Amino acid sequence: MRWKQKSFLVIGLSLLIAILVWSQIGMYLVHILFGVSIQVNFFKFCISLFREGSFYYFLIIILLNTLIIYTVLITLIRIGQQYFLYSRFRKKIFALRNIEITGSLIRAFQRQNQDIIVINHEQLLAFTMGFRRPCIVLSTGLIEILEDHELEAVVEHETFHQQNYDSLKIFTLQLISQSLWFIPLTKWSYRNYKIISELLADEYAIQKMGSELGLGSALLKLIKNCFHANATPVLAHFSDESVNYRL
Repeated sequence: MRWKQKSFLVIGLSLLIAILVWSQIGMYLVHILFGVSIQVNFFKFCISLFREGSFYYFLIIILLNTLIIYTVLITLIRIGQQYFLYSRFRKKIFALRNIEITGSLIRAFQRQNQDIIVINHEQLLAFTMGFRRPCIVLSTGLIEILEDHELEAVVEHETFHQQNYDSLKIFTLQLISQSLWFIPLTKWSYRNYKIISELLADEYAIQKMGSELGLGSALLKLIKNCFHANATPVLAHFSDESVNYRL
């Protein structure tokens, strides 16, 4: 419950900042483009602090307009990039899909929505992808090194991310932190939510499994296999920069 409350706090803080800043930007743009009079606006207030027609007056206008244009553009660009990259990534995932093993795992874990995809890949991969209907992606390389109870723990871990729509939440927090880079709290929220979401997913998997053994041994195997000299990095929700906290 403690981590759940922290996750709500972190997301709420970032969204509150984003709503306040973007609403102020929206009002300022409406004022500039359409001449609509606004009574309370942060950007208008900043400009009013300087004598009209002075050097600093024009300087602050240029700086604020540049900041606003950058914020709007980076938001639109990131959303467009995400849509384009996800479309390409999804096609690649389905091209690598192992239909036989995918069907076998769906039956083994009784997944009614058929939301597990197994891909032919030697890397140790376990992640959740998608926004509206997230699905779990596992690689054959990962399945080969894990025991049944370890694989089940990984699936339960990713099920939490799937049910909690963490892919969408993390992308939203990342978008806010990148577009509102001048507010350090947004980057703090993004980084901390990624860690908190992993801890929550671990708690969920442990509750479902009734023990820490499956999850712990799976995590240790991933660390052992991805940190030896010739290993490729693990791309996953399951094993990332929060591994120290999780251990």
